[in-house]
Amino acid sequence: MTESGESDLLVLVSTGRRSGRRHRTELAYLADGDRLHVFASNAGSPHDPDWYRNVRADPRVVVEMDGQSGGETFDGVAFPVEGAERDELFARQSARHPAYAEYQRMTDRVIPVVEIHRGFLDGRAWALGDELVKIHDGLRADLAALRAGVRGFRRGAAPDLAAQLREHCVSVCDVLGRHHDNEEGRAFPRLEREFPGLAPVLGRLRREHVAVTENRRRLEKLIADPASRDLAHVGAELDRMADELDAHFAYEEEQLRALLNAVGPRWRPGHGPGNGPADGSGNGPADG
Repeated sequence: MTESGESDLLVLVSTGRRSGRRHRTELAYLADGDRLHVFASNAGSPHDPDWYRNVRADPRVVVEMDGQSGGETFDGVAFPVEGAERDELFARQSARHPAYAEYQRMTDRVIPVVEIHRGFLDGRAWALGDELVKIHDGLRADLAALRAGVRGFRRGAAPDLAAQLREHCVSVCDVLGRHHDNEEGRAFPRLEREFPGLAPVLGRLRREHVAVTENRRRLEKLIADPASRDLAHVGAELDRMADELDAHFAYEEEQLRALLNAVGPRWRPGHGPGNGPADGSGNGPADG
């Protein structure tokens, strides 16, 4: 059942905060251009609904539109709307469906309004997820060039190629190290604070960072040794590192690209969210 029995319906698929299971909730929505808004009324209950607390912990969702809206299914990111914008949207929904005004009268909590962002929108300013992919693509290209250089040296190319390879490797490894240091020191802690449901994803990425660092240091040591002529070993190590790194990049992009695109505008200087509880309520963990 929906909260108000309306015809404009969608199914929001969220991830349970405790169990990690997928939860499907049918909700009425308010469309505003490309934006969709849903309302955590919980039929006037004093507590926020489970789906809302789930998306506060992990905002990545799947949206299934009803047949009257084209039957579309898409990946999205769900964020609460605050302040005057929240009030205006709730007033519009209450004017369309007076049950919402009654729900608000029944509870002391301010009923949250949640905006659903599509996972990928072209041209969005501060699209941090797209920037992440660009960084990864640059590193992929650098690693491909480094692998090609090793193959060239094995074929007996110019004698100074060994020095070029060492210089190129140092450059690539330095960029990779700074990229992961930035994620560990800035992006991951902020994501963890705001969205505790991402802990399993961030935990895996951190473990992979440790493995990548070990591979990177092993490769640096191998290439930095002027006496090393075991180019088959160098090539094998580089191939293994590149394959593992590409799998790491692919997982990170799959899990975080859409989310980072959505939070980018909120993370601009002077536009960051507050440091309140991640679940936005005082009611403990969400269903899971």
